[in-house]
Amino acid sequence: MSKVVPFSCKLFLVAIAIKLCTSTAYNVVDFGAQGDGKTDSTSSFLKAWNAACNSVVPAAVMIVPKGTFLVKSISFTGPCKSNMKLLIRGTLIAPNDYRFLGSNEFWIMFYQVNELSIFGGTLNAKGSSLWSCKSGGNNCPYGARSISFQSCNNVLVSGLKSFNSQRVHISINGCWNMFLQKLKIVAPSRSPNTDGIHIESSTSITISNSNIGTGDDCISIGPGSMKLRMDKISCGPGHGISIGSLGRNTMEHGVQDVNVTNSIFVKTENGVRVKSWPRASDGYAKNLLFKNLIMKNVSNPIIIDQDYCPHQSCSPKNSGVTVSQVRFENIKGTSWSQKAVTLRCSSTNPCRGIELKNIDLAYINHLKKPTLSDCENARGFCAGFVFPKGCL
Repeated sequence: MSKVVPFSCKLFLVAIAIKLCTSTAYNVVDFGAQGDGKTDSTSSFLKAWNAACNSVVPAAVMIVPKGTFLVKSISFTGPCKSNMKLLIRGTLIAPNDYRFLGSNEFWIMFYQVNELSIFGGTLNAKGSSLWSCKSGGNNCPYGARSISFQSCNNVLVSGLKSFNSQRVHISINGCWNMFLQKLKIVAPSRSPNTDGIHIESSTSITISNSNIGTGDDCISIGPGSMKLRMDKISCGPGHGISIGSLGRNTMEHGVQDVNVTNSIFVKTENGVRVKSWPRASDGYAKNLLFKNLIMKNVSNPIIIDQDYCPHQSCSPKNSGVTVSQVRFENIKGTSWSQKAVTLRCSSTNPCRGIELKNIDLAYINHLKKPTLSDCENARGFCAGFVFPKGCL
Protein backbone atom coordinates (compact mmCIF):
# COMPACT_ATOMS: atom_id res chain seq x y z
CA MET A 1 0.00 0.00 0.00
CA SER A 2 1.15 3.56 -0.63
CA LYS A 3 3.14 5.32 2.11
CA VAL A 4 2.60 8.80 0.69
CA VAL A 5 1.18 11.39 3.10
CA PRO A 6 -0.56 14.41 1.52
CA PHE A 7 1.70 17.48 1.68
CA SER A 8 -1.06 19.57 3.29
CA CYS A 9 -1.38 16.92 6.03
CA LYS A 10 2.40 17.04 6.67
CA LEU A 11 2.31 20.80 7.07
CA PHE A 12 -0.68 20.53 9.39
CA LEU A 13 1.09 18.00 11.63
CA VAL A 14 4.34 19.99 11.69
CA ALA A 15 2.43 23.11 12.70
CA ILE A 16 0.80 21.18 15.54
CA ALA A 17 4.18 19.95 16.81
CA ILE A 18 5.64 23.46 16.81
CA LYS A 19 2.68 24.93 18.67
CA LEU A 20 2.82 22.22 21.34
CA CYS A 21 6.28 23.52 22.30
CA THR A 22 4.87 26.98 23.09
CA SER A 23 1.77 25.96 25.03
CA THR A 24 0.21 26.40 28.47
CA ALA A 25 -1.19 23.31 30.22
CA TYR A 26 -4.47 22.91 32.11
CA ASN A 27 -4.77 19.60 33.95
CA VAL A 28 -8.33 18.53 34.78
CA VAL A 29 -7.14 17.21 38.17
CA ASP A 30 -6.15 20.75 39.14
CA PHE A 31 -9.80 21.70 38.62
CA GLY A 32 -11.15 18.95 40.85
CA ALA A 33 -11.43 15.91 38.57
CA GLN A 34 -10.76 12.52 40.14
CA GLY A 35 -9.67 9.51 38.13
CA ASP A 36 -11.26 6.94 40.42
CA GLY A 37 -14.03 5.90 38.01
CA LYS A 38 -16.70 6.91 40.52
CA THR A 39 -16.59 10.67 41.09
CA ASP A 40 -18.51 12.83 38.62
CA SER A 41 -15.82 14.93 36.93
CA THR A 42 -18.06 16.67 34.39
CA SER A 43 -17.90 20.15 35.97
CA SER A 44 -14.11 19.86 36.47
CA PHE A 45 -13.60 19.03 32.79
CA LEU A 46 -15.74 22.00 31.81
CA LYS A 47 -13.82 24.36 34.13
CA ALA A 48 -10.51 23.20 32.69
CA TRP A 49 -11.81 23.67 29.14
CA ASN A 50 -13.12 27.17 29.81
CA ALA A 51 -9.84 28.22 31.39
CA ALA A 52 -7.84 26.87 28.46
CA CYS A 53 -10.24 28.18 25.82
CA ASN A 54 -10.17 31.70 27.26
CA SER A 55 -6.40 31.87 27.78
CA VAL A 56 -4.51 34.29 25.55
CA VAL A 57 -1.55 32.08 24.61
CA PRO A 58 -0.34 30.62 21.31
CA ALA A 59 -1.68 27.20 22.30
CA ALA A 60 -3.54 25.86 25.34
CA VAL A 61 -3.33 22.20 26.31
CA MET A 62 -6.06 20.53 28.34
CA ILE A 63 -4.61 17.40 29.94
CA VAL A 64 -6.50 14.33 31.12
CA PRO A 65 -3.92 12.26 33.04
CA LYS A 66 -3.91 8.52 33.59
CA GLY A 67 -6.96 7.27 35.44
CA THR A 68 -10.63 6.56 34.83
CA PHE A 69 -12.84 9.64 34.76
CA LEU A 70 -16.62 9.53 35.02
CA VAL A 71 -18.14 12.17 32.73
CA LYS A 72 -21.77 12.90 31.90
CA SER A 73 -23.01 14.78 28.83
CA ILE A 74 -20.67 17.73 28.19
CA SER A 75 -20.20 20.40 25.54
CA PHE A 76 -16.82 21.99 24.80
CA THR A 77 -17.75 25.23 23.07
CA GLY A 78 -15.71 27.69 21.04
CA PRO A 79 -14.50 29.77 19.45
CA CYS A 80 -11.45 29.88 21.69
CA LYS A 81 -8.84 32.60 22.06
CA SER A 82 -5.99 30.17 21.44
CA ASN A 83 -5.38 26.98 19.49
CA MET A 84 -6.71 24.09 21.58
CA LYS A 85 -4.98 20.78 22.29
CA LEU A 86 -6.61 17.96 24.26
CA LEU A 87 -4.12 15.38 25.50
CA ILE A 88 -5.90 12.33 26.93
CA ARG A 89 -3.76 9.75 28.75
CA GLY A 90 -6.65 8.22 30.68
CA THR A 91 -10.10 6.75 30.07
CA LEU A 92 -13.43 8.56 30.03
CA ILE A 93 -16.43 6.47 31.04
CA ALA A 94 -20.17 7.17 30.92
CA PRO A 95 -22.51 6.54 33.88
CA ASN A 96 -23.73 2.97 34.32
CA ASP A 97 -27.35 4.11 33.96
CA TYR A 98 -27.90 4.66 30.21
CA ARG A 99 -30.61 7.24 30.93
CA PHE A 100 -28.00 9.85 31.92
CA LEU A 101 -26.91 10.01 28.27
CA GLY A 102 -29.69 8.29 26.35
CA SER A 103 -32.01 11.27 25.96
CA ASN A 104 -29.19 13.56 24.77
CA GLU A 105 -27.98 13.84 21.20
CA PHE A 106 -24.38 13.52 22.35
CA TRP A 107 -22.09 12.45 25.18
CA ILE A 108 -19.13 14.70 24.30
CA MET A 109 -19.62 17.66 21.96
CA PHE A 110 -17.12 20.03 20.35
CA TYR A 111 -19.04 23.01 19.00
CA GLN A 112 -17.56 25.81 16.87
CA VAL A 113 -14.01 24.97 17.88
CA ASN A 114 -11.31 25.83 15.35
CA GLU A 115 -7.66 24.74 15.40
CA LEU A 116 -8.32 21.75 17.66
CA SER A 117 -6.09 18.71 18.19
CA ILE A 118 -7.01 15.62 20.20
CA PHE A 119 -4.32 13.06 21.03
CA GLY A 120 -4.92 9.63 22.53
CA GLY A 121 -7.60 8.69 24.99
CA THR A 122 -10.16 5.95 25.48
CA LEU A 123 -13.93 6.47 25.57
CA ASN A 124 -16.30 3.85 26.98
CA ALA A 125 -19.97 4.83 26.64
CA LYS A 126 -21.23 1.57 28.19
CA GLY A 127 -23.94 1.24 25.57
CA SER A 128 -24.84 -2.41 26.17
CA SER A 129 -27.62 -1.70 28.68
CA LEU A 130 -29.39 0.59 26.20
CA TRP A 131 -29.01 -2.00 23.42
CA SER A 132 -30.62 -4.57 25.73
CA CYS A 133 -33.49 -2.18 26.43
CA LYS A 134 -34.09 -1.73 22.70
CA SER A 135 -33.86 -5.43 21.89
CA GLY A 136 -36.53 -6.10 24.51
CA GLY A 137 -39.00 -3.83 22.73
CA ASN A 138 -39.17 -1.43 25.67
CA ASN A 139 -39.74 2.32 25.65
CA CYS A 140 -36.09 3.36 25.50
CA PRO A 141 -34.32 6.66 24.78
CA TYR A 142 -32.85 7.07 21.32
CA GLY A 143 -29.26 7.09 22.52
CA ALA A 144 -26.31 9.49 22.40
CA ARG A 145 -23.42 9.78 19.98
CA SER A 146 -20.17 9.33 21.87
CA ILE A 147 -18.25 12.27 20.41
CA SER A 148 -19.63 14.93 18.06
CA PHE A 149 -17.93 17.66 16.09
CA GLN A 150 -20.33 20.39 15.04
CA SER A 151 -19.18 23.39 12.96
CA CYS A 152 -15.49 22.81 13.67
CA ASN A 153 -12.58 23.64 11.35
CA ASN A 154 -8.95 22.50 11.18
CA VAL A 155 -9.19 19.52 13.51
CA LEU A 156 -6.78 16.65 14.14
CA VAL A 157 -7.86 13.50 16.01
CA SER A 158 -5.09 10.95 16.53
CA GLY A 159 -4.96 7.73 18.50
CA LEU A 160 -8.47 7.89 19.97
CA LYS A 161 -10.21 4.67 21.04
CA SER A 162 -13.98 4.45 21.34
CA PHE A 163 -15.86 1.49 22.79
CA ASN A 164 -19.54 0.60 22.99
CA SER A 165 -21.21 3.84 21.98
CA GLN A 166 -24.95 4.03 22.59
CA ARG A 167 -25.31 5.08 18.97
CA VAL A 168 -22.82 6.62 16.50
CA HIS A 169 -19.27 6.67 17.86
CA ILE A 170 -17.93 9.76 16.05
CA SER A 171 -20.22 12.29 14.35
CA ILE A 172 -18.93 15.04 12.04
CA ASN A 173 -21.43 17.68 10.91
CA GLY A 174 -20.82 21.02 9.26
CA CYS A 175 -17.04 20.72 9.58
CA TRP A 176 -14.09 21.58 7.32
CA ASN A 177 -10.56 20.25 7.10
CA MET A 178 -10.38 17.38 9.57
CA PHE A 179 -7.75 14.65 9.85
CA LEU A 180 -8.61 11.50 11.79
CA GLN A 181 -5.94 8.85 12.12
CA LYS A 182 -4.95 5.78 14.13
CA LEU A 183 -8.46 5.32 15.52
CA LYS A 184 -9.84 2.18 17.11
CA ILE A 185 -13.63 1.93 17.22
CA VAL A 186 -15.31 -1.15 18.67
CA ALA A 187 -18.87 -2.35 19.31
CA PRO A 188 -20.47 -5.81 18.98
CA SER A 189 -21.79 -6.84 15.57
CA ARG A 190 -25.38 -6.90 16.86
CA SER A 191 -25.30 -3.49 18.55
CA PRO A 192 -27.91 -1.26 16.83
CA ASN A 193 -27.00 1.95 14.99
CA THR A 194 -23.45 2.05 16.31
CA ASP A 195 -21.84 3.52 13.18
CA GLY A 196 -18.11 4.04 13.59
CA ILE A 197 -17.94 7.47 11.94
CA HIS A 198 -20.80 9.43 10.39
CA ILE A 199 -20.01 12.43 8.16
CA GLU A 200 -22.60 14.94 6.98
CA SER A 201 -22.53 18.44 5.43
CA SER A 202 -18.74 18.49 5.72
CA THR A 203 -15.80 19.15 3.38
CA SER A 204 -12.18 17.96 3.26
CA ILE A 205 -12.31 15.11 5.77
CA THR A 206 -9.51 12.51 5.81
CA ILE A 207 -9.67 9.24 7.77
CA SER A 208 -6.65 6.94 7.71
CA ASN A 209 -4.90 4.01 9.36
CA SER A 210 -7.89 3.06 11.50
CA ASN A 211 -9.59 -0.11 12.73
CA ILE A 212 -13.39 0.00 12.91
CA GLY A 213 -15.72 -2.83 13.89
CA THR A 214 -19.32 -2.10 14.92
CA GLY A 215 -22.96 -3.11 14.52
CA ASP A 216 -23.63 -0.68 11.68
CA ASP A 217 -21.61 1.14 9.00
CA CYS A 218 -17.90 1.42 9.70
CA ILE A 219 -18.13 4.81 8.00
CA SER A 220 -21.33 6.41 6.71
CA ILE A 221 -21.51 9.51 4.53
CA GLY A 222 -24.60 11.69 4.52
CA PRO A 223 -25.84 14.52 2.27
CA GLY A 224 -23.78 17.66 1.73
CA SER A 225 -20.38 15.96 2.03
CA MET A 226 -17.51 16.39 -0.42
CA LYS A 227 -13.76 15.94 -0.77
CA LEU A 228 -13.54 12.94 1.54
CA ARG A 229 -10.60 10.52 1.72
CA MET A 230 -10.60 7.16 3.50
CA ASP A 231 -7.34 5.24 3.30
CA LYS A 232 -6.03 2.12 5.06
CA ILE A 233 -9.25 1.33 6.90
CA SER A 234 -9.79 -2.09 8.45
CA CYS A 235 -13.57 -2.59 8.56
CA GLY A 236 -15.36 -5.44 10.28
CA PRO A 237 -17.66 -6.46 11.72
CA GLY A 238 -20.26 -4.01 10.46
CA HIS A 239 -22.13 -2.88 7.38
CA GLY A 240 -19.12 -1.63 5.40
CA ILE A 241 -18.45 1.89 4.13
CA SER A 242 -21.65 3.49 2.88
CA ILE A 243 -22.54 6.61 0.95
CA GLY A 244 -26.03 7.28 2.16
CA SER A 245 -28.65 6.65 2.76
CA LEU A 246 -29.48 9.50 0.36
CA GLY A 247 -32.82 10.77 -0.87
CA ARG A 248 -34.67 10.74 2.41
CA ASN A 249 -35.77 14.31 1.67
CA THR A 250 -37.12 15.82 -1.55
CA MET A 251 -34.68 18.74 -1.42
CA GLU A 252 -31.26 17.50 -0.41
CA HIS A 253 -27.60 18.31 -0.98
CA GLY A 254 -25.49 15.71 -2.73
CA VAL A 255 -22.27 13.82 -2.10
CA GLN A 256 -19.24 14.15 -4.36
CA ASP A 257 -15.49 13.55 -4.63
CA VAL A 258 -15.14 10.59 -2.29
CA ASN A 259 -12.13 8.24 -2.35
CA VAL A 260 -11.95 4.92 -0.48
CA THR A 261 -8.57 3.26 -1.01
CA ASN A 262 -6.18 0.61 0.30
CA SER A 263 -8.65 -0.89 2.76
CA ILE A 264 -9.81 -4.31 3.93
CA PHE A 265 -13.29 -5.58 4.80
CA VAL A 266 -13.71 -8.72 6.92
CA LYS A 267 -17.07 -10.50 7.32
CA THR A 268 -19.05 -7.30 6.82
CA GLU A 269 -22.64 -7.13 5.56
CA ASN A 270 -21.49 -4.88 2.72
CA GLY A 271 -18.17 -3.80 1.33
CA VAL A 272 -18.52 -0.44 -0.42
CA ARG A 273 -22.08 0.73 -0.90
CA VAL A 274 -24.13 3.59 -2.34
CA LYS A 275 -27.72 3.58 -1.09
CA SER A 276 -30.73 5.81 -1.67
CA TRP A 277 -34.40 5.69 -0.73
CA PRO A 278 -37.01 4.89 -3.41
CA ARG A 279 -38.61 8.32 -3.42
CA ALA A 280 -38.44 11.66 -5.22
CA SER A 281 -35.31 13.69 -4.46
CA ASP A 282 -32.87 16.09 -6.10
CA GLY A 283 -29.91 14.52 -4.28
CA TYR A 284 -26.91 13.02 -6.03
CA ALA A 285 -23.72 11.01 -5.60
CA LYS A 286 -20.94 11.59 -8.11
CA ASN A 287 -17.18 11.29 -8.63
CA LEU A 288 -16.69 8.31 -6.35
CA LEU A 289 -13.59 6.10 -6.34
CA PHE A 290 -13.28 2.71 -4.61
CA LYS A 291 -9.80 1.35 -5.30
CA ASN A 292 -7.36 -1.28 -4.00
CA LEU A 293 -9.75 -3.06 -1.65
CA ILE A 294 -9.72 -6.56 -0.20
CA MET A 295 -12.94 -8.38 0.68
CA LYS A 296 -12.90 -11.38 3.02
CA ASN A 297 -16.25 -13.21 3.20
CA VAL A 298 -18.25 -10.02 2.65
CA SER A 299 -21.97 -10.45 1.91
CA ASN A 300 -22.24 -7.66 -0.70
CA PRO A 301 -18.72 -6.60 -1.71
CA ILE A 302 -19.85 -4.06 -4.34
CA ILE A 303 -23.36 -2.67 -4.18
CA ILE A 304 -25.39 0.27 -5.43
CA ASP A 305 -28.88 0.05 -3.95
CA GLN A 306 -31.37 2.68 -5.07
CA ASP A 307 -34.23 0.73 -3.58
CA TYR A 308 -33.01 1.02 0.00
CA CYS A 309 -35.86 0.38 2.42
CA PRO A 310 -34.62 -1.21 5.66
CA HIS A 311 -38.06 -1.57 7.23
CA GLN A 312 -39.82 -2.85 4.10
CA SER A 313 -42.59 -0.28 4.43
CA CYS A 314 -41.77 2.05 1.54
CA SER A 315 -44.21 2.97 -1.20
CA PRO A 316 -43.30 1.53 -4.63
CA LYS A 317 -41.52 4.55 -6.14
CA ASN A 318 -38.25 5.16 -7.94
CA SER A 319 -35.31 6.98 -6.41
CA GLY A 320 -34.71 10.47 -7.74
CA VAL A 321 -31.08 10.48 -6.56
CA THR A 322 -28.61 10.73 -9.45
CA VAL A 323 -25.65 8.35 -9.21
CA SER A 324 -22.85 9.00 -11.72
CA GLN A 325 -19.11 8.66 -12.33
CA VAL A 326 -18.45 5.80 -9.93
CA ARG A 327 -15.28 3.72 -10.35
CA PHE A 328 -14.64 0.35 -8.72
CA GLU A 329 -11.01 -0.65 -9.34
CA ASN A 330 -8.69 -3.40 -8.09
CA ILE A 331 -11.17 -5.03 -5.73
CA LYS A 332 -10.43 -8.64 -4.86
CA GLY A 333 -11.47 -11.33 -2.41
CA THR A 334 -14.42 -13.51 -1.46
CA SER A 335 -18.16 -12.93 -1.33
CA TRP A 336 -20.37 -14.54 1.30
CA SER A 337 -23.35 -14.25 -1.08
CA GLN A 338 -23.66 -15.58 -4.61
CA LYS A 339 -24.09 -12.04 -5.99
CA ALA A 340 -20.70 -10.42 -5.55
CA VAL A 341 -21.63 -7.32 -7.58
CA THR A 342 -25.05 -5.66 -7.34
CA LEU A 343 -25.87 -2.47 -9.23
CA ARG A 344 -29.56 -1.82 -8.54
CA CYS A 345 -30.29 1.62 -9.99
CA SER A 346 -33.43 3.68 -10.48
CA SER A 347 -35.52 2.88 -13.56
CA THR A 348 -36.42 6.55 -14.01
CA ASN A 349 -32.96 7.87 -13.16
CA PRO A 350 -30.39 5.22 -14.24
CA CYS A 351 -26.83 5.21 -12.90
CA ARG A 352 -24.35 6.58 -15.44
CA GLY A 353 -20.60 6.42 -15.84
CA ILE A 354 -20.16 3.26 -13.75
CA GLU A 355 -16.79 1.55 -14.24
CA LEU A 356 -15.69 -1.90 -13.11
CA LYS A 357 -11.95 -2.37 -13.57
CA ASN A 358 -9.79 -5.30 -12.43
CA ILE A 359 -12.40 -6.97 -10.24
CA ASP A 360 -11.84 -10.49 -8.88
CA LEU A 361 -14.53 -11.58 -6.40
CA ALA A 362 -15.42 -15.23 -5.89
CA TYR A 363 -18.42 -16.68 -4.09
CA ILE A 364 -17.15 -18.78 -1.18
CA ASN A 365 -19.13 -21.77 -2.51
CA HIS A 366 -18.19 -21.15 -6.12
CA LEU A 367 -17.43 -24.86 -6.64
CA LYS A 368 -21.12 -25.57 -6.07
CA LYS A 369 -22.75 -22.41 -7.45
CA PRO A 370 -21.45 -19.74 -9.84
CA THR A 371 -20.48 -16.25 -8.72
CA LEU A 372 -22.94 -13.71 -10.11
CA SER A 373 -23.28 -10.03 -10.87
CA ASP A 374 -26.63 -8.28 -11.11
CA CYS A 375 -27.29 -4.97 -12.87
CA GLU A 376 -30.52 -3.02 -13.17
CA ASN A 377 -30.62 0.31 -15.00
CA ALA A 378 -26.86 0.78 -14.74
CA ARG A 379 -24.89 2.37 -17.58
CA GLY A 380 -21.12 2.08 -17.83
CA PHE A 381 -18.33 -0.26 -18.88
CA CYS A 382 -15.83 -2.87 -17.74
CA ALA A 383 -12.05 -2.74 -18.17
CA GLY A 384 -9.27 -5.25 -17.55
CA PHE A 385 -10.09 -8.55 -15.86
CA VAL A 386 -13.59 -8.55 -14.35
CA PHE A 387 -15.00 -11.50 -12.40
CA PRO A 388 -17.82 -12.18 -12.00
CA LYS A 389 -18.47 -11.32 -15.61
CA GLY A 390 -19.58 -7.71 -15.83
CA CYS A 391 -23.25 -7.05 -16.39
CA LEU A 392 -22.82 -3.46 -17.56
